[in-house]
Amino acid sequence: MRTIYGKAVPLYAPNGGVRGAIACFAEITALKQSEHEREQLLQRERFAREEAEQANRLKDQFLAVLSHELRSPLNPILGWAKLLQTRSFDAAKTAQALATIERNALLQTQLVDDLLDLAKILRGKLHLHPVPVYLAGVVEAAVETVKTSAAAKTIALKLDLEPTIQVAGDTARLQQIVCNLLSNAVKFTPSGGQVTVTLQSVDDQAEISVSDTGIGISPEFLPHLFESFRQEDISITRKHGGLGLGLAIVRQLVDIHGGTITARSPGEGQGATFRVRLPQLSVEASTDPAAALPKADLDLSGIRVFSVDDSADTREFLTVLLEQYGANVITAGSASEALATIRTLHADVLISDIGMPDMDGYKLIRRVRALPPDQGGDIPAIALTAYARDEDQQQSLASGYQRHLSKPLDLEKLVQAVVELTQARS
Repeated sequence: MRTIYGKAVPLYAPNGGVRGAIACFAEITALKQSEHEREQLLQRERFAREEAEQANRLKDQFLAVLSHELRSPLNPILGWAKLLQTRSFDAAKTAQALATIERNALLQTQLVDDLLDLAKILRGKLHLHPVPVYLAGVVEAAVETVKTSAAAKTIALKLDLEPTIQVAGDTARLQQIVCNLLSNAVKFTPSGGQVTVTLQSVDDQAEISVSDTGIGISPEFLPHLFESFRQEDISITRKHGGLGLGLAIVRQLVDIHGGTITARSPGEGQGATFRVRLPQLSVEASTDPAAALPKADLDLSGIRVFSVDDSADTREFLTVLLEQYGANVITAGSASEALATIRTLHADVLISDIGMPDMDGYKLIRRVRALPPDQGGDIPAIALTAYARDEDQQQSLASGYQRHLSKPLDLEKLVQAVVELTQARS
């Protein structure tokens, strides 16, 4: 197709009549094409600007929600901590206060974990450790995590699981997928409702389905359900908390496992159903060898633990914790103090922080490993730190630690690690 521009004017005779015409025709295809391209460019720029403005609005809204969600749990944590220091309560009220502090601290931990997971995913730094996994066990473990919150709202949890379905995946991340879906279902289902979880084989794929009788999802928001920083209700009067990252993380984790996730809802007030499909392994059922191993007895009687941390609060907490299990605990407030002490201490296990002034935990363990065995050079060591990335764990192990545990601390994991390291050494 070509574009032609034409113009004609009349030729007048001496008597005033028209005796002819002069006409000019020019091809302006290139001109029209450039005008069309310019218009398309302007449209793209306008669309990009609108998208950028929308993204900025979403980020501003997200930061406002983030500030709210991080500050809200601090109110009962700090409030009850102050009251417990300045007032006397009976045993029941004290237990209630401590349970409230723990619940809100766990909520903050989950918020931080979600942010870190999203950052890892966006940077391509999320590493999986795939093994053959029976999904029924993963689903049951995830259900255990939401049982308390479901019971508090008298929400019935119904399970229908095929026990032999197996996939290749990272057990912790698969459980995180199901946990996030179940937590959402319980959160958005009113009291007296029901959440149903099914696990079945569909077209040679493992399908996990989580259905609820909750508030449902509007058709307008359904296409944006798995986007980061998107929430259907971001108003001040919203009824449900959270950062709106859970489903975005779920989608990314499902993608990394080579699966798909879909959501369906008849509409607001009519519940929702999420379906995750993962490639299924066609292998015979077998016993998980790890499950057959007996857990070590959590008894630290006779064990000398050397704890190094620049935080006096952390040193005091670890001392009280480990002594409850029978350990003898010696502490140091810096890496330099630890090096001056460890040669004659004859401790069984070293537990060290990483982020310390003057000398960090990496330098400390390298200096320790340079000592002769009779001066503590071969002491089993645990890095206990708030640096919780995969890279941090790898650096800890490469520096000379045998274990890397992240803060906030899982108490039983620490005690279990001490038991395992001392047993292995003996």
